[in-house]
Amino acid sequence: MIPPRPPDPVGVAHDRVYRSLRSRIMHGELEPGEALTIRGIAKHYDVSMTPARESVRRLAAEGALQLSSSGRISTPALSNDRIEELATLRALLEPELASRALPRAHFALIDRLETINQGVSQMVARQDASGYIRMNLEFHRTLYLRAQAPAILALTETVWLQLGPSMRALYSRLNRSDPPYHHKLILAALKAGDEPGLRLAVRTDATQGLRMLKG
Repeated sequence: MIPPRPPDPVGVAHDRVYRSLRSRIMHGELEPGEALTIRGIAKHYDVSMTPARESVRRLAAEGALQLSSSGRISTPALSNDRIEELATLRALLEPELASRALPRAHFALIDRLETINQGVSQMVARQDASGYIRMNLEFHRTLYLRAQAPAILALTETVWLQLGPSMRALYSRLNRSDPPYHHKLILAALKAGDEPGLRLAVRTDATQGLRMLKG
């Protein structure tokens, strides 16, 4: 008989819950405004209330969760003004990351991006919203890591985190059947060493869909 797994130390449990829940929110696995409870999170991850509570506090500090004065926990349901603000941040941060990555965008990176983009297309074909968001962000993150600008990338990921549930809502609204057109433009600009074209393609890819959420 296999003995039960001993419980994680509190710090380890907190980190595990935080990382998993953060990933679920960023990749649109939760709906905008979806309610959560400390007890439900603790039960889902088989941890005590303390690491669940600390994970919620940490995610709330990053804007990934909202805490009301009554103690209600929910994912962000963004206003039009907030969507516009976050879209503006993406338009500022992501072209800068892409531009900094361009001098290091060798053939191996472009091949990797093309492979990831094939995965994006597969998720579109499957109508897998969270899979699409996950692969789409992997495409961008893989490029941006070459920028060697960790502070800018960390800010960008915080924006992605706040937008995750809304990106799921956007995907459902678009009912997309084709892969992202601007990814092709990003790849073409990388191959050509075209910095203005790369900036434009990244900025448009990052913001065009988000502004369709406003209404």
